[in-house]
Amino acid sequence: MQDSHQSWPGLDGRTALVTGASSGLGVHFARLLAAQGVRVTAAARRVDKVEALCAEIVAGGGHAGALELDVTDARAVENVVAAQAFDIVINNAGVAASAAAFDHDAATIDRVIDTNLKGAFHVARAAASAMAAAGTPGVIVNVASILGLRVSGHVSAYAASKAGLVQLTRAMAVEWARHGIRVNALCPGYIETELNRDFFETDAGKALIRRVPQRRLGQPEDLDGPLLLLVSDLGRFMTGTELVVDGGHVASPI
Repeated sequence: MQDSHQSWPGLDGRTALVTGASSGLGVHFARLLAAQGVRVTAAARRVDKVEALCAEIVAGGGHAGALELDVTDARAVENVVAAQAFDIVINNAGVAASAAAFDHDAATIDRVIDTNLKGAFHVARAAASAMAAAGTPGVIVNVASILGLRVSGHVSAYAASKAGLVQLTRAMAVEWARHGIRVNALCPGYIETELNRDFFETDAGKALIRRVPQRRLGQPEDLDGPLLLLVSDLGRFMTGTELVVDGGHVASPI
């Protein structure tokens, strides 16, 4: 994989919005883009977390600003996101829920769908509207999951939200191509973060790892090349597709 610290074409000086940037992959993506010379706006509900992240990026010579944003609040998203025509949008905000379908209460279903699917829709629509109004091309990457392509147990709401996000990606790509806006889905497999590290130390977690053909968890850095391909000029003919990064998990036999 190409070193993410090398210059990828067409990124230096561009602007990017990264949602869900208070932890996990959102933090990693914000740092990754800033290292490419992108001016990053890191957005999340926990504004103290994104402020600390932005201070770190600026201290390292990058450009970043913090934004308090709840993607489930359609009006807030419209007011904030549509105010600037970002060049790049990383739709990363998401929540998970693990329970049998019988045990998914209405509040859990709403929380997952409202954040993972409707929230991504709100952000993408507002961002694309600003791009189209400004007459500037742009890139939207919806962070989906292999669970949007293949199902597992006890993740009904999450899998449905991510499957919807994959299909939404395709629909948006077709509609917005005429405006020079590319929309793709990044579909990670099991990636180790601070949020799931303890689980993967359990017997159940280790058993899951053994089902991955590469017999390992992905690391956030394993997503660097795929993400940079989608947002840089190297991916300029890619739209309406899902890029799977999962160690062969989706391709493995059931």
